[in-house]
Amino acid sequence: MFDIRVTEEQINYANQMVNEYNFGQRGYGDGNRQKQLTGIIGQTVVADFLKQERPVGDKGFDGGVDFIINGKTVDVKTMTRTKPVRDFFVHNFIGYQRNYDVDYYVFASFNIKSSVLTICGYVTKKEFFDRSEFYDTGSIRERSNGTKFTTFAPLYEIQQSNLNGVNSVEDLLQGIQ
Repeated sequence: MFDIRVTEEQINYANQMVNEYNFGQRGYGDGNRQKQLTGIIGQTVVADFLKQERPVGDKGFDGGVDFIINGKTVDVKTMTRTKPVRDFFVHNFIGYQRNYDVDYYVFASFNIKSSVLTICGYVTKKEFFDRSEFYDTGSIRERSNGTKFTTFAPLYEIQQSNLNGVNSVEDLLQGIQ
């Protein structure tokens, strides 16, 4: 894992995008404004360190493809947290996105207390579905801290320890081939 400090400018950009555009375009299982903001913050920070275009809401639905890296399609999945990521943490993936035509998933965590985005790791699409657990809509999930929630959509969870690890941007770029 590696950390990137999220700037106020990046947060402001993401807020502006989410205020102007609805990035949840499936019509079911779409994230609320706060979840969309988390995702756009993650995409904005990744775009900046990859020197690629930031997310823009007026381009319409992207089909799940956030970036092209080394000729491969990549979807960045970002969750909000209040603590640094641990190996036993899980990353969530809404099942409605399963059939999107992407090659890789990059998982990130945005710590809202420290304004740090942690790039947690990556997996190929096949690795993701081989390594994750599926929970149907309405399943009760318990977090590591004992709190519970009911899934609002089909949900996959992958453990942090099941991601391909990265320690730098270079690791990430070399891993996505």
